[in-house]
Amino acid sequence: MGEGREGSRHQAGVGIILARLLAGCCAAIACSLGPASAQEPATEQKTPLPAESSPSSAGKTPSFAELEAAGAVIGEVRIDNRNIFDLSDEKENGILYSAANAMHIRTRAAVVRRQLLFKPGERVSVRLIEETERLMRSNRIFYDVSIVPVAYHDGVVDIEVRTHDTWTLEPGASASRAGGTNKTGFTLRDTNAFGTGILISASRSSDADRSGITYKVSQPHAFDGWTAIDYSHSQLSDGQSNALSIVRPFYALDTRWTAGFSASTDTRIESVFDTGEKTHQDRHRQETAEAFGGWSEGLVDGWTHRYSVGFSYLKDTYKVEADALPPPDPFPQDQTLTAPFFKYELVQDDYEKVKNRDLIERPEYFAMGTQASARLDRALTGLGSTQNLWRYSASASDGFRLPSNSVLLGSTTISGQTGYGPLDRYLASGSIRFYGHPDDRTLTFVSLAADVLKDPNLSSQLQLGGDTGLRGYPRSYQTGDRRVVFNIEERVYTDWYPFRLIRVGGAAFFDSGRAWDGPGESASSARWLSDVGFGLRFLSTRSSFGNVLHVDLAFPLNRDPNIKSFQFLVQSKLSL
Repeated sequence: MGEGREGSRHQAGVGIILARLLAGCCAAIACSLGPASAQEPATEQKTPLPAESSPSSAGKTPSFAELEAAGAVIGEVRIDNRNIFDLSDEKENGILYSAANAMHIRTRAAVVRRQLLFKPGERVSVRLIEETERLMRSNRIFYDVSIVPVAYHDGVVDIEVRTHDTWTLEPGASASRAGGTNKTGFTLRDTNAFGTGILISASRSSDADRSGITYKVSQPHAFDGWTAIDYSHSQLSDGQSNALSIVRPFYALDTRWTAGFSASTDTRIESVFDTGEKTHQDRHRQETAEAFGGWSEGLVDGWTHRYSVGFSYLKDTYKVEADALPPPDPFPQDQTLTAPFFKYELVQDDYEKVKNRDLIERPEYFAMGTQASARLDRALTGLGSTQNLWRYSASASDGFRLPSNSVLLGSTTISGQTGYGPLDRYLASGSIRFYGHPDDRTLTFVSLAADVLKDPNLSSQLQLGGDTGLRGYPRSYQTGDRRVVFNIEERVYTDWYPFRLIRVGGAAFFDSGRAWDGPGESASSARWLSDVGFGLRFLSTRSSFGNVLHVDLAFPLNRDPNIKSFQFLVQSKLSL
């Protein structure tokens, strides 16, 4: 919905990593620590293993699969919450690493324990142990997570959960350049304040659309350990935004219930683009609120079915902005939608643990099974809506294993509303991604994505340019109601590990695409565009803010004379 909402989220840290490691700790708030999530105790009879081991019989502890087959019960669960660097490793036993460990407050053992899906007295479950590791690895406060059996005696196994922290305090500056525009920022953030798992941050950013300062506080493990409380406030040069949510999600495959509440307000100037230039502007204010509850039978035969019901509120208002560019024509209509809704989710328990796909030398989990969701809202004038409308959204994804260690991942989404012609709208998107591994150090990545938009509001545009998939061209160079983007990359993952802080890789790429059609079509949309380029990739492994830094040089193959012959891009992304 407009450049204001689709603006580049990419941000590259240019503050020196060593300086970050030597920065002082910021103030934090404390959290209450509660018990780990409950699991129903097993009732089956255990079958002892033929040979049992003890702490003194090193190397002979049975595997989790053997323990589960024997019906072993979990005894003691030990938490080994380790610091950022392992000083017993000669490669990490230096002054810099010792100083970083000394200044860092380790994650509290209770915070680790609250994220476990198993507890003492339950039967060993390989699935729960693997799912626990997968969920914990997705938490950026940990660099590494491993769960191992350490002793087995009299049908009882003791388990050790080993974690390595990341550096979570981020003071410094950031900058990025994509599509011919710059974005800068200054941040003070800690994603694990005082080892509590709480995030607090204050950041100031500036880009081609606006500048502003944002404050955030997030407690992802409140109350029962799985309820997330989030609050943010942004004061922008063209408006402000506030958001609050309290949500207890379906955090695991066998979770039986969910509930939550959220509310937000946002006001800003939205821009319409033509060939990378702003042509029209309006002020858009949006208010939202939602409350919901849901239930599930848990994981049954490898599948999870989830059902939710709730109530949503959405209000969009538009105004002509004084001292701005002319408003779009047609001008967007105000709208209020108050609606009950029903949501259904389907998740298959099929995940694959790999290395060197979207990250460098870091374990990654890919959902290879079917995942789908659908939601239907009914807005009624009797509840305060301006029109009787149906609102809908649906998504689906699946993975396919191919020969030679290759995979194909597909996904599709659609969302929109119907029932009142002047405000009927939808956005449909689909993508296919291919990962082919000739060997452990190289990978061929191919992506094809397409989008179709129908929206009477001209400020809703599909954009294509340096920050949206076509790296050799300016930002928002093409706009329209149709978009197709094709990317192919040859990636290289090196074993170079400077200072035990940064993983290094590289890529050569080819991009091709087009955005066209509709009232928002730009003058440059008459033809397909393509570019080639190459770049380096840097992954900050020991920091919680360690996205992949992309440094690329891209050359347009069929450029207009009014754009540069190359684009230099520095961006931070979640993957290679």
